[in-house]
Amino acid sequence: MLTSSKGTNWTVAGAKARLSEVIERAQSSPQTITKNGKPSVVVVSAEEWQRKIARKGTLAEFLLDSPLRGADLDLERQRDEPRDLPR
Repeated sequence: MLTSSKGTNWTVAGAKARLSEVIERAQSSPQTITKNGKPSVVVVSAEEWQRKIARKGTLAEFLLDSPLRGADLDLERQRDEPRDLPR
């Protein structure tokens, strides 16, 4: 287990052996589980997960609240010939 400012890193074996501790610590900070030395998954509290996935409004609301609304933008379509792309 390695502690950092963003939480704690665990190996898969360490997380498996101390799953209750991983869950307990995830209540206060994200717990990263590494596989082959690389981050694989992050365990977070259910509350944190709900905050992350919460819908923050509709696309229409986003566009209506945009700071560009009412700006005088020239959005005319370009009629240039398409460029050739390598295959």
